[in-house]
Amino acid sequence: MASFSLDQSEIKAYYQSTSKQLERELSELEPTLIDIRRTLHKNPEVSGEEFKTSQLICETLRELGLEPQLMDNNVGVTVDLTLGTPGPDSPLIAIRGDIDALRITDQKEVDYCSHNPGVGHLCGHDAHTAIVLGVALSARKVAATYDKDWPNQGLRLRLIFQPAEEICLGARWMVKQGVMENVSAIIGLHMDPEIDAGMAKVRYGVMTAFCDEVHFEIHGTGGHAARPHHGNDPITTAAQLVSSLYQNLPRSIDSRTPAVFTIGQITSGQAPNVIPEIALLKGSLRSTNDHSRDVLHKKIEEIAQGIALSTGTRIELLFKSPLPAVVNDSSITATLEQAAKDVLGDQQVGQIDLPSMGGEDFSIYQDSSPGSMLRLGCAKPDQKNAFLHSPYFDIDERSLALGSRILLQTALLLSLNPQTIKKGH
Repeated sequence: MASFSLDQSEIKAYYQSTSKQLERELSELEPTLIDIRRTLHKNPEVSGEEFKTSQLICETLRELGLEPQLMDNNVGVTVDLTLGTPGPDSPLIAIRGDIDALRITDQKEVDYCSHNPGVGHLCGHDAHTAIVLGVALSARKVAATYDKDWPNQGLRLRLIFQPAEEICLGARWMVKQGVMENVSAIIGLHMDPEIDAGMAKVRYGVMTAFCDEVHFEIHGTGGHAARPHHGNDPITTAAQLVSSLYQNLPRSIDSRTPAVFTIGQITSGQAPNVIPEIALLKGSLRSTNDHSRDVLHKKIEEIAQGIALSTGTRIELLFKSPLPAVVNDSSITATLEQAAKDVLGDQQVGQIDLPSMGGEDFSIYQDSSPGSMLRLGCAKPDQKNAFLHSPYFDIDERSLALGSRILLQTALLLSLNPQTIKKGH
């Protein structure tokens, strides 16, 4: 576990004073953040179509006197802001929030329920957006007080409002458009309904899984359902393939290494009395290290080839949209942990024991600069809370101001202790 220290008493006193002011400012801003979050929640937009969301973000930032940049295709926003007078060696700290929603019907009975049929902010991205906007709102207020005597000259921030996280493409779009140029470190967070509001958890090392979409296209020979001996049924092959994958993949790697494979889509046929020509299967492979991933890729290929040979069909296999694991930088994670403790209290911050098997394209940013994510509790205490991607998912909105404070204070600590950021990443 990495650590850091505020060596100079003057800098430490400055950080503590700024932390207290941030607490006051974000307490006052809390109604504004809740209003922003509820506006977004009522008007969700799916990946790649976040047009109104991006416009709202731009309008909010312009009202602060900032100059946001609307990204290609009018989805996604980035903006730079400074506090104090940064020098040429001052680190540039990026803070990322994702902005897209899911194709799931929001079934909550609240006045801010989605007004967009079949689409809902059911993964907390509306909260992430409000939290990063809260960073901008509070940073501007702090800057007005501390511009003249900022230790180490100043703080440089780049806020990234990223589209299309749910389809694992948005981070690549943003990086391609240059948002990581000159960035020294990147931080972010994710709402977690399994943790009570007012608490947070960090993870050192691997936080999320490597993710691969796996597509199978099975080519058989169609025919009459009453005469299967005249055809070569791709649905029968599909059944054998799924069964064989589920039985053999878990036994292909060290059982102590987390990995999971799931078929989530099977498509074939037009009528109940016709054997179709083609069956399509789509699945998801999750793994936590390069070796396991390579072994599982090879095993999937071997199983598909063997089933095709034994059934007389042809199986085309495609690994699509590979997504690396999020691997949290130890020093930046230590800084996130310290900031969270400063905001929430030592007893309210814990560590995540095992990596999640979910995917997260925050990992794409980590190819350019060291970074780390934190899990922020959003569950309402003493209530049964819905999980992420549930049509009933909601948050305790007290988590919004807390998230803004944690992210901004982490950026402040990194700026005051630039030696904690690894060079030459």
